[in-house]
Amino acid sequence: MESYLIYIIIGLGALGIGFLIGSSSRKGKNKSLLEDIKREGKELLQKARIDAETIKKEKILEAKEHFIELKSKHEIEITQREKKLIETENRIRQKESHLQKQINTNSELKRTLHQEEEIIAKKQEVLNFKEKKLDQNLQIQISKLEEISRLSADQAKTELMQTLQEKAKADAMAFVQHQMEEAKLSAQQEAKKIVINTIQRIGTEEAIDNCVSIFNLESDDVKGRIIGREGRNIRVLEAETGVEIIVDDTPEAIILSCFDPVRREIARLSLHSLVNDGRIHPARIEEVVKKTTKQIENEIIEVGKRTVIDLGIHGLHPELVRIVGRMKYRSSYGQNLLQHSREVAKLCGVMASELGLNPKVAKRAGLLHDIGKVPEEENETPHALLGMEWAEKFGEKKDVCNAIGAHHDEIEMTTLYSPIVQVCDAISGARPGARRQVLDSYVQRLKDLEKIAYDFDGVNKAYAIQAGRELRVFVESDKVSDDHASRLSFEISQKIQTDMTYPGQVKVTVIRETRAVNVAK
Repeated sequence: MESYLIYIIIGLGALGIGFLIGSSSRKGKNKSLLEDIKREGKELLQKARIDAETIKKEKILEAKEHFIELKSKHEIEITQREKKLIETENRIRQKESHLQKQINTNSELKRTLHQEEEIIAKKQEVLNFKEKKLDQNLQIQISKLEEISRLSADQAKTELMQTLQEKAKADAMAFVQHQMEEAKLSAQQEAKKIVINTIQRIGTEEAIDNCVSIFNLESDDVKGRIIGREGRNIRVLEAETGVEIIVDDTPEAIILSCFDPVRREIARLSLHSLVNDGRIHPARIEEVVKKTTKQIENEIIEVGKRTVIDLGIHGLHPELVRIVGRMKYRSSYGQNLLQHSREVAKLCGVMASELGLNPKVAKRAGLLHDIGKVPEEENETPHALLGMEWAEKFGEKKDVCNAIGAHHDEIEMTTLYSPIVQVCDAISGARPGARRQVLDSYVQRLKDLEKIAYDFDGVNKAYAIQAGRELRVFVESDKVSDDHASRLSFEISQKIQTDMTYPGQVKVTVIRETRAVNVAK
């Protein structure tokens, strides 16, 4: 509207100005010029009016569009508010229904409890009545028994107690005797283990297989160079390595004797380097021994790292990693200690998973259970307790420490990981071929198994198989029935259990076969 008025004012002004100019300058101008000026003014006025109408329409359209836009936004906001109100109303209704259900449930529970209390009260009355009746009947029976036995209740009780005491004493004596016999057997077995372990840890002349390495030579001429002038080379080598070097008449061989397998390996590798190099003198020997010692130490650490990575054990103290690496050069009953510990760790992980325990903790305890067997210096502490002390020193958890210390029952087991490690240690050591056995005692054990079976009537043949883990017994079908065969299997197993000492378990299988043979002619 403002633009419209402006254009009108401009037109009127222009018309007035033209009129004044025409009247002042040329009053006498002809009428045609005046008419032209009037016509131009009318045209300008008409044009201004048209422009004003156009502007007016555009503004009206813009106002309508703005109004429509505001109206749509307002409708959207109202719709969103209505949705929120509906959702809030629905939640409130759900809460009301849930509360109503809870109120109904509580009322039902109260009614049920009230009914149960009434039932219990009635049952209690019945029980009280029956108890009184039983007491009356008991008194009647006691009086009748006293009349029959001519003894009072106290006298009968005294005689019964004496009889029970005598029987309990007899049973207790039998139990104590049985436990003493078992204790003697287990004590003998444990004593053998302690003796063998002590021999292997300290090293004596009797343990030749575990304490000797043989270094082969290309020719016997090298022996003289190794001995050196007046034996100085061999003395320096023995002093640097701590290994006794035996040069005897054995052709093309030198014997290295030492209870410590690490030192023995250092001496063997040093001799190998010296012989290959050809320069054998005291200064060179000291240099080679130092270099080989450092090489062995690095190899021990590398073996320990590879072992813990293979087993998926993380966060192990570097000193424990080094001790694990030293197990490579240690044997236990002829079984390599590192391989034994790896096997125990894997068995512990599987068993812990089956029992719903943490397999990583079980693997950790299984790997470290025998670290006390690799001390760098002689130690009189049992290896389980020594290993537990090391584990505590290097920050292992209580579960792992207890499993290490308790796997030979030196301390009390306080976690489930301790019996798992003990069982897996026994499984790894008891399997056939895992540990060294004397051949004569092994064969004698198999013969004793078969002999026990032959002591029973009706046995035709008996065979000990699977390294003595199973005994198969063939019986005569005409002398032994099916029921008797089952009983015979149990009796043989019981006799083996009482008469023999063996690792693991022995399965007894009784086989009875009936044959009917006819010949068609």
